[in-house]
Amino acid sequence: MSGTNTENSAREEENFWVSLGKDMLSVIAVLITFMVLSKLAFGLWTPMVAVESGSMEPHMQVGDIIFIKNIDRVNLVTNEEGASSGYMSFGDYGDVILYRPYGQEGVTPIIHRAMYYVEAGQPMWENGPIAPYSGYITKGDNPVTNKHFDQEGQISYHVPVKEEWVIGTAQYRIPYAGHVRLLFS
Repeated sequence: MSGTNTENSAREEENFWVSLGKDMLSVIAVLITFMVLSKLAFGLWTPMVAVESGSMEPHMQVGDIIFIKNIDRVNLVTNEEGASSGYMSFGDYGDVILYRPYGQEGVTPIIHRAMYYVEAGQPMWENGPIAPYSGYITKGDNPVTNKHFDQEGQISYHVPVKEEWVIGTAQYRIPYAGHVRLLFS
């Protein structure tokens, strides 16, 4: 009788590990499927970002998940162009972009609105410094915390956002879903 209990215990332990292995493979298969579908639909392997600050309020809140479409798959519309054409995104004219500040890899990207495009040698804003190269002037939508362009402050001080720094444009928002992601930041 004690041999039977040992055999049952061994089978249960083996079944546990087999079951756990199957569950892990299922999760991995779902993640890979999601990544492939994301790449096909948005042009990015991981097309989602969690909003970390209130700089885009009231249109994006801290903890929102934002789906981003690869810049190669969109025609970026600035706030200035959107005001002329009537194109709106996230409650205001023009596209909200995700970009790497100063083009740096490994730093948290910024999600702000592309206000307008300047050519090299033009003033970046009225009576502002001359743009050292062509690029976008950007700004958060929050009227309290973002009274000035990113290029007037520390985010992208006196340099426009080069086109190659832009990762993509914001497409969809899932409110509050990013709070779990922010817990691990």
